[in-house]
Amino acid sequence: MDSETIFRLVTGIIFFTTLLVGGYFRRKAEKEGGQMRSNEGRGLVVVLRTLGLIVILPLFGYLINPQWVAWAQMPLPIWLRWSGAVTAALMIPLIAWMFLSIGSNITATQATRQNHKLVTSGPYRWIRHPLYAFGFVFACGITCLSALWWLGVGMIPPMIILMLRTSIEEQRLIETFGDEYRNYMKRTGRFFPKFA
Repeated sequence: MDSETIFRLVTGIIFFTTLLVGGYFRRKAEKEGGQMRSNEGRGLVVVLRTLGLIVILPLFGYLINPQWVAWAQMPLPIWLRWSGAVTAALMIPLIAWMFLSIGSNITATQATRQNHKLVTSGPYRWIRHPLYAFGFVFACGITCLSALWWLGVGMIPPMIILMLRTSIEEQRLIETFGDEYRNYMKRTGRFFPKFA
C-alpha cells in the first residue's frame, strides 16, 4: 500500500468520525433541546452549508480518486502531513467534549432555544466559541493531511462569516442572559483562552 493510499484512508477515517460525532450530538439537541426563540439566521446557515459543500467536494474527490483533484494538491513533506493527521485526530475528542458540555443548547443558527442555559463548563470555561476554534484547527489538520490547498483557501470565507456571526450570536446571548453573559465575556476569550 503506497503512502498516498494510507493518507486517504486516515483522512477518511478522521473526517467521517468527526461528521458522525457532530451529527449525533446535533440530532440529539434537535430532539431534546426545545423550540428556538426565533428563526433568525436560517438564511446564513444555508449560505454557510453551501460554502462548506463547495469547500469539501474536492475532499470527497480525493477520497474516491486523487487524480480527480490533482489540480488542488500541493507537495507537502510527510512529517507535515502526519502532523496534520495527529492535529485533526486530537480535535475529535475536543469536539465531542464541547458537544457534551453544551448539550441540547447547540443550534445551527445564532438564535437560542427557549430553554437555553448558559454553559460555562467544559471548554466553555475558557472559550466562548470552542466549536469554531476546534473546527478551525481541525480544518487546518485535514488540509495538511490531504495536502489539498483548496481546503485551506476555501475555508477562509466560511470562517470570516462565522467570525462575523459570533457578534450577533453574543448579542442574542446578552439579550437572553444579561449581566451573567457580560461577566462571562470578561473572564473568557472568544476563540482562545484569556490569560490576563
